[in-house]
Amino acid sequence: MDSLNLAPAYSEIILAVGALALLMLGVFKGDKSTRLVSWLSVFLMVLCVFIIASLPDGRSFSFGNMFVTDGFTSFMKILILIASGAAIAMSISFFEQENAGKFELPIIMTLATVGMLVMVSANDLMTLYMGLELQSLSLYVLAAFRRGSTRSTEAGLKYFILGALSSGMLLYGSSLIYGFIGTMNFTAIAGVLSHTGEHGPSIGVVIGLVFILSGLAFKISAVPFHMWTPDVYEGAPTPITSFFAVAPKIAALALLLRVIEVPFGTMEASWSQIIFFMSILSMILGSVAAIMQFNIKRLMAYSSIGHIGFALMAMASGSELGVSGILYYMSIYLVTNVGVFSCIMGMRRKDGMTENINDLAGLAKSRPAMAAAIALFMLSLAGIPPLVGFYAKFYVIGAAVAEGHYVLSVIAFMASVIGAFYYLRIIKIMYFDEGEPDFIAQKSLLMRSVAFVSAAGVIFMGFPQISAPLKEAASLAAKALLS
Repeated sequence: MDSLNLAPAYSEIILAVGALALLMLGVFKGDKSTRLVSWLSVFLMVLCVFIIASLPDGRSFSFGNMFVTDGFTSFMKILILIASGAAIAMSISFFEQENAGKFELPIIMTLATVGMLVMVSANDLMTLYMGLELQSLSLYVLAAFRRGSTRSTEAGLKYFILGALSSGMLLYGSSLIYGFIGTMNFTAIAGVLSHTGEHGPSIGVVIGLVFILSGLAFKISAVPFHMWTPDVYEGAPTPITSFFAVAPKIAALALLLRVIEVPFGTMEASWSQIIFFMSILSMILGSVAAIMQFNIKRLMAYSSIGHIGFALMAMASGSELGVSGILYYMSIYLVTNVGVFSCIMGMRRKDGMTENINDLAGLAKSRPAMAAAIALFMLSLAGIPPLVGFYAKFYVIGAAVAEGHYVLSVIAFMASVIGAFYYLRIIKIMYFDEGEPDFIAQKSLLMRSVAFVSAAGVIFMGFPQISAPLKEAASLAAKALLS
């Protein structure tokens, strides 16, 4: 261990310094530099992907054992960077068409990404909190970025108030852990808890863990800490919603996995019950509540809650198969959601954006390519074979069955069937309802390319020859976390 070894944190350092440099560029050039700043931000993301991919195998610590990198962190960081880069790239043409481009947007998204990367590498409760707050403070601003919109301002205010509550819960839980164990380092906590004897940890440690899990559950929008999600998804501009839907979820799930598996791995009997019930509630609410939604962004909000429930189902197993299932599931979730939001950004009329699902009536006749792409994404989210979404759900349900969680698996199957209703309803509206959607044709080559690549991924990633490398990488990442 070398506290002065900065190599594990090169990606975070480059992103942070790059964001400050881009801020100065934007200050001197003004909003005319928005496109340049955005593409440079994407370039930084790509550069960091190559840096992380080139890190040596094994586990490395830095900053006094507070920061860790291994195969698990590398896998999750690459997913986060891909999601963030895609969101920034898609925002360019969207805000140019809206005449609302601001150079601050890609910079704030970059700083949020720095916080996410720090979260994934946290090996100390203090590092955890610093990364979490850097991400959260940036996301609060992004949610309220459209200052002239009442909905956006309301979304930002709700998110800030509830986020402050969750941060307080997390801090209180951390203080209890420190008070009863005497350290905040994950490795040291694991060492203490492994010698608690037959009586197990004290009640104060258990309560502290409950508060920490509650704070983290808010970040992944798991029930019952989901209440901010529909309003924020609806109120934020669509590119920002696509950012909210993927990157922060991956980062928070990675952090949650590290927290329960590294410092509190010996307390599985305590945290597995919490994860178990959050999984059930998230799957049920995400499937049932989305049926009543006619705003496509609110529908995607409840859809994301349901998918988090599926990920938590695999987490409840506490096994290597479950962890690798989560990593594979979130990889597929990333591809599908990026594609969905690239299509939602194409729902534009002469008078502006529309988000009403009923406005998609007749889309198959006027815009057959867009309708086909949306149909593919909806079928994949519903878990219809042979699309890749089926294999993702099959993987996490299989992990639960392998550990004997039969009730959880049955509930997951029922939730998936119920959820298929609102996904198929969108396809029915596009192909069978009468209407003339006067959407403006998508002129951005980038947006069309993102939709095409995502659609191709949804179709072909289910083939064993193509999915095998991803599954192998997820399995290696899971082993790195649990070793």
